[in-house]
Amino acid sequence: MSILEYELAGNSGESWFLALATFIGLIVVFRIFSSVIIAKLKKASEKTVTDIDDFFISLVKHVKPPFYFFVALYAAAQLLELNSLIRKIIFAAFLVTVVYQTITVLQRVIDYGIKKLLTGSGEDSDQDREAIVKLVGQLTKVSLWVVGILLILSNFGIDVTSLIAGLGIGGIAIALALQNIFGDMFASFSIFMDKPFKVGDFIAISPTEKGTVEKVGIKTTRLRTLQGQQIVISNKKLTDSSVENFRRMEKRRTTFAFGVTYETPLEKLKMIPDMVGEIIKKTKNAKLNRIHFKKLGSSSLDFETVFTMQTPGYHDFMDAQEKINFEIMEKFEEEGIEFAYPTQTLFIKK
Repeated sequence: MSILEYELAGNSGESWFLALATFIGLIVVFRIFSSVIIAKLKKASEKTVTDIDDFFISLVKHVKPPFYFFVALYAAAQLLELNSLIRKIIFAAFLVTVVYQTITVLQRVIDYGIKKLLTGSGEDSDQDREAIVKLVGQLTKVSLWVVGILLILSNFGIDVTSLIAGLGIGGIAIALALQNIFGDMFASFSIFMDKPFKVGDFIAISPTEKGTVEKVGIKTTRLRTLQGQQIVISNKKLTDSSVENFRRMEKRRTTFAFGVTYETPLEKLKMIPDMVGEIIKKTKNAKLNRIHFKKLGSSSLDFETVFTMQTPGYHDFMDAQEKINFEIMEKFEEEGIEFAYPTQTLFIKK
């Protein structure tokens, strides 16, 4: 009688031979496949400057031999007639190994993403920002393990519906208790990702809340006002408000007005736009937009001037405005034009 015709544990020799061949064949295939992938990735990595190929090499290397072993064992077991206990044990080992290996690979992907996010921001290292990103990464990892455990328990025939419901109720209770803290934390993460401002920018969210950003924390952001006080603002309030970022201003457009007396002759009034216009045009980095005789005021003839500074710096703007003001006063003094100030003339009839 041929060995293939013998029976062992309810399976013929042929079935055992096919199962053994499948088991060994799959392990060999897995090892060859991983070796070829690693070799090709290493060859490709020599021609590139990025580290993405090195990362994929580390992922393939991270797949441990037990993964290949239990996958091959599970596939081979499908070719045999086994009692339910042994089949359940093999399936349990296969499921736990696959879930564990999948989660550990995804964890490495998360770690790689965090690393690229922190090193690719182009900004100086910030411990609070690092803490925010790492905290989100840890929460994601915990979520992966929770899903993996629930998946294993569900496949073992355990009803996880009540467990999920309990976790959901507990999660809602915790979320309601800590909603303000979580709101600020996620707002901080939003600020980190969207970058509406960064440390060193001068921002304003209201007439009384403006200053230079000193620190963006997990819960709050700190501003230093021009007067020297420190303002602490919750991150959620920042993301819910309209933020003016003066640091990102490319040009500075401004309007100023002045008035002259009603006694000014018409000929002199018509000369004023050209006088002021020439003064602005010869001022460094200043570009004249318009100047008009705007209105007949209650005690003055009012002119409105608009010009744009080609540089955003506030000190540059104030230097230019000061120079323009001095030259206007000098020119008006030469021409005998007087600035108006609030006055009233009282006429008495006899």
